[in-house]
Amino acid sequence: MSLLVIRTSSMGDVIMTLPVLRAFISSYPEEEVIVVTKKPFDLFFSNTPGLKVVVAYHHDRHKSIPGLVTLFREIRKEYKVTAVADLHDVLRSKFLRFLFFLSGCRVAKIHKGRIERWVLIRGRIRRPLKHTVVRYAETFARAGFPVTMTDGPWLTPSTDALKRVASYGSVPGVMNIGVAPLAKHKLKMWPVDNMISFLNGLSQLEKVNIFLFGSPDETDELEELTKKVPAAINIAGRLKLAEEMALISKLDLMVAMDSSNMHLASTMGVKTLSIWGATHPWAGFSAWGADNKNLIQIPVEELNCRPCTIFGKGECRRGDLACLRWIDADAVLKRAIDMLENR
Repeated sequence: MSLLVIRTSSMGDVIMTLPVLRAFISSYPEEEVIVVTKKPFDLFFSNTPGLKVVVAYHHDRHKSIPGLVTLFREIRKEYKVTAVADLHDVLRSKFLRFLFFLSGCRVAKIHKGRIERWVLIRGRIRRPLKHTVVRYAETFARAGFPVTMTDGPWLTPSTDALKRVASYGSVPGVMNIGVAPLAKHKLKMWPVDNMISFLNGLSQLEKVNIFLFGSPDETDELEELTKKVPAAINIAGRLKLAEEMALISKLDLMVAMDSSNMHLASTMGVKTLSIWGATHPWAGFSAWGADNKNLIQIPVEELNCRPCTIFGKGECRRGDLACLRWIDADAVLKRAIDMLENR
């Protein structure tokens, strides 16, 4: 039997499939699992033994309904799929799983808990919702493959990528600290003054390398940051994704917003300190397995307007971004030092 897993975006959500996929491989070593995703996210699966990857080219030959039919036929020709776990549940994945349903496959889709999340951001419930990884595992079970979760790390960089970044952070006795200061939405991003104060505090520590991570389109912003924190090294735009993953795996600590870098680091077993603003770990998107004391945030008892968003979109209801501005740089620095001392 073969299980087809569909998740094409976004980066953090794709990364969070890895703990469940590793659990599947451990629970069903004789079965085949195939993941449908898009580039460059196929890199996350390329170093996982027993896992097959199909790349969906949504802007090329797999575009629109005819393209999805082509994708369906390509998968059917290559693999004997008997079950489908749709971890995305968007129009494209709905249509693709429907084609497999018509062909006789058992299909299951993720239950995203949209109503629960809507109620959460309106302050009508004050409790953690199911983590996304748990929702993924439940989808596998409905597809006929209940899994037993395994310990991480769940993502490993390639040997070639590790060789290419061998010169980065390789001095014995020097701690490597990664910081991902930016996020896609401003409601998830610590104000720059707070970040500069924190980075300057880190740079005062003895024997540390500070690497700034971000996407290629964030290069200019990070360059401006390095002008104010000369000890920081901007990695954005200098390394390919595979090499960036390899460098993250060598870190002693990653400090990140609620972002894909948070998920990358934690999934590779790197100690991760995350900073939360308008979003909240309760929504189910925290780093899988993260210790609550390593999730820095203003408690809802002190700021009852949070969370006001699930994904970071929108504007601050108060107009002052208190959920982020109130997070003290010295408090974050103290927690980071504690984590480094106990690494």
